[in-house]
Amino acid sequence: MSRSPQKPRRARVTIVDIAREVGVSPATVSNALSGRRYVDADTRERVKAAVRLLGYTPNISAQRLRTGRSEMIALFSSMPFAVAAGPSQLGFLMEIAAVAAAAALERGMALVLVPPTEKSGRPIESLSIDGAILVEPASDDPDVVRLRKSGLPIVSIGRLNGAEAEVPYVDLRSAETVDLLLNHLDEQGAGHIALVLGASRRNSYIEAESVYRDFARARGMEPIILRTDESDGEEGAYRAIRALLAEHPRIDGLCVPVDAFAVGANRAAAEAGLRVPEDIRIVTRYDGLRARQCRPMLTAVDLSLDIVAAQAVDLLLDHLRQGDGQGHVAGPRPTLIPRGSSVIR
Repeated sequence: MSRSPQKPRRARVTIVDIAREVGVSPATVSNALSGRRYVDADTRERVKAAVRLLGYTPNISAQRLRTGRSEMIALFSSMPFAVAAGPSQLGFLMEIAAVAAAAALERGMALVLVPPTEKSGRPIESLSIDGAILVEPASDDPDVVRLRKSGLPIVSIGRLNGAEAEVPYVDLRSAETVDLLLNHLDEQGAGHIALVLGASRRNSYIEAESVYRDFARARGMEPIILRTDESDGEEGAYRAIRALLAEHPRIDGLCVPVDAFAVGANRAAAEAGLRVPEDIRIVTRYDGLRARQCRPMLTAVDLSLDIVAAQAVDLLLDHLRQGDGQGHVAGPRPTLIPRGSSVIR
């Protein structure tokens, strides 16, 4: 039985083919496609046109062998999933991860999400990555030390305090955010406001406490600060705030930057017989599902995390390309979103 002749296999289009079509060197084509070195706009557009015409697709394996890079970055968070992930795993960390992954892909990179170290149990050294983004690292975050020892470029979302504070970062404007929340409570008539923070030494907590103490001092208000373990999540905050309200019955405002804690605060207030917002007002930092699904909905802040995540990816890629770059960039200004936890005046 005769076999039908097989169609000749089409040879894979290479950078050399693109270079020949455009009339430039293969190195120029590579630089035009990667963006790692300057190529004038006209040449870059002609290279892109030739790519479309000839149907060129990059050979990822060959690229990695040639450059010694994985074209992959990692997103780390030391914040436990109990507070970072949220309902259906859609929270602060996941919103950043989704946007950062899309931003990285647009720039020819892949992104991998690394769970908190105690969850993963996987040594950082085994990850094939070119750099890392850390989400609000604590002052004693072991991942920071290990990543720096590995020599990998890193940036953080939120400033890092302590010995490693020179890590490039996107400024989350934590002080400005807490100032917005506290002044909103003040405008709503709250005169006895407590601040609820996580127990870790994160820059956002440090700035929040500083702003709150200045706020209390300016108003002659007794400062009441509660710190609770992040790993205990909403349930731990609920128990701690219930005890706080019993100890300080005059509290009529709660500034709770961590949204999981704020939901716990709402439960604690209800069980103490306090109406929200008539008897006590509760505000939080992150305008996520928790703030919107809480009843009443919580006044929160739009942190523009989509922009923040893209800024972090760009800052990291700057360091990958240049070996250094800007020390930090300012994130967008926070915008208050008043909701059911406020009395509309």
